[in-house]
Amino acid sequence: MHLFTVGVNHTTAPLSVRENVAFQHETLGHALRDLTSHGVSEAAILSTCNRTELYCNTENPNQALNWLAQYHKLNPENIHPYMYTLPSQDAVKHAFRVASGLDSMVLGEPQILGQMKQAVKIAESAGTLGTLLHKLFQRTFAVAKEVRTSTDIGASSISMAAACVKLSQKIFGNISNQHVLFIGAGEMIELCANHFAAQNPASITVANRNLDRGLELARNFNGKAILLSDLAEYLSSYDIVITSTASQLPIVGLGMVERALKARKHRPIFMVDLAVPRDIEAEVKDLDDVFLYTVDDLSQVVQEGVVNRKEAAIEAESIIALRVEHFMHWIKTRESVSTIRALRDQAEQYRKNELEKAIKQLSKGEDPQVVLEVLSNALTNKLLHGPSHALSNAHGDEQEKLEQLLRQIFQI
Repeated sequence: MHLFTVGVNHTTAPLSVRENVAFQHETLGHALRDLTSHGVSEAAILSTCNRTELYCNTENPNQALNWLAQYHKLNPENIHPYMYTLPSQDAVKHAFRVASGLDSMVLGEPQILGQMKQAVKIAESAGTLGTLLHKLFQRTFAVAKEVRTSTDIGASSISMAAACVKLSQKIFGNISNQHVLFIGAGEMIELCANHFAAQNPASITVANRNLDRGLELARNFNGKAILLSDLAEYLSSYDIVITSTASQLPIVGLGMVERALKARKHRPIFMVDLAVPRDIEAEVKDLDDVFLYTVDDLSQVVQEGVVNRKEAAIEAESIIALRVEHFMHWIKTRESVSTIRALRDQAEQYRKNELEKAIKQLSKGEDPQVVLEVLSNALTNKLLHGPSHALSNAHGDEQEKLEQLLRQIFQI
């Protein structure tokens, strides 16, 4: 078993790099099967706005790293400086910390656990989870639950969604007169919509490729829905725009925003792009009257309340350290299974050979007591020949250590 984690996250790579190695959930199954055809025996991929990580059972982690560059049609040299490769125990600790919210941009945020569970579910469906990764993620989710229930790591945590509301209030004050547009209809947008709806804005609209899904979400907030293809026509009507889709290309271009500003007579627009890759062209940020924020820009806002959570994080790290030790013990136990099996197979062969001889002797009419005595002596000699020979040929410290080990093994 060779466990490795290969990836990038918000601490090692800027958004411009992370968006180039992100995966769409719809294509993850295909990507995983492709990865396991490149020398990786087990794999799971966690891809969020803040990280892309490959959890692998492989003898050579470079195969996973090079595959990542190849899959996204990138020059490996352009992403290698931002990548980390975590072996064995470090990979286990990392998985536990990520699921517990200790490695997030928002310390203690709970959303990452759901995202990791979704990643595991996709890997299971793709058939790329084996014994090692299945056990790793079982333990990971159990540790995350223990951290959540035993510490205050999630207390006073400000989510990305709450940060969006706070920033919009800094620009508009009370947002009860503002019209809010959500682009996309996924989990992040739903979280944001819940936070904004609590502030009673003038209106809420959802723009989505699938109108039925957009309407389904909009009805929860007494809002309306439009098609994404009609976005250019309606963009000028909104003061606040929050976007998070799985599009691989920008949805909101510079020209579209310029036309919207002209129609608004340069009344400001507050925009938050929570997507990776980005939904809004980066050049939009340079326009007057546009306040554009990306996931990386929100980092300062979400740090509020971080002091209390840092104290809880110390407790969480202690829990994780102990659970990592337990998991590594399980791995070592699994690694000795082949030796135990070989030892049992050898003993079984001895037993069969001596039993066969005994049966032949009994069939010739020999005394059963004598036959059993020969059988037991032969088994004893064969089973003890190896340890006895090794001890007899050992010298000095080696002999002393071997003697202690044999006493321990045979409980002498």
